[in-house]
Amino acid sequence: MSAPEERLAELGLSLPDVVPPLAAYVPAARSGNLVFTAGQLPARDGAMLATGKVGGEVSEEEGYACARQCALNGLAAIKAEIGDLSAIKRVVKLVVFVASDPAFTAQPKVANGASELLGEVFGDAGRHARSAVGVSVLPLDVPVEVELVVEV
Repeated sequence: MSAPEERLAELGLSLPDVVPPLAAYVPAARSGNLVFTAGQLPARDGAMLATGKVGGEVSEEEGYACARQCALNGLAAIKAEIGDLSAIKRVVKLVVFVASDPAFTAQPKVANGASELLGEVFGDAGRHARSAVGVSVLPLDVPVEVELVVEV
């Protein structure tokens, strides 16, 4: 087991199977020493953790949990592309889309679900640039979608 996967196990987590694409794309693509993930949805065991808007049907805490699951799914896609998470030198960029009720403005707190997981798993190498963007709707009415860029 690689060091990042050992850290996941210490957190009581494991990598899920790669979520199959919903359309004409691949879950992750490598270009040189960078790996880019497609947008990862909060799927676990074949079902979405939540649907709806954060600040509406979905609480901020549920949004945080969704972002965390999206990051796990992204790591699974990256592992499938490169073979071993220990090959990740650093997390470069994280983009978190939050389907938000119009009055909801705490997108960065939701995005912390993904950011904090990456820090727990990769330490300083998990520190990254980030965008947390409020949007009106996401595919399948999920509350959160996450993209990762890592250096290998």
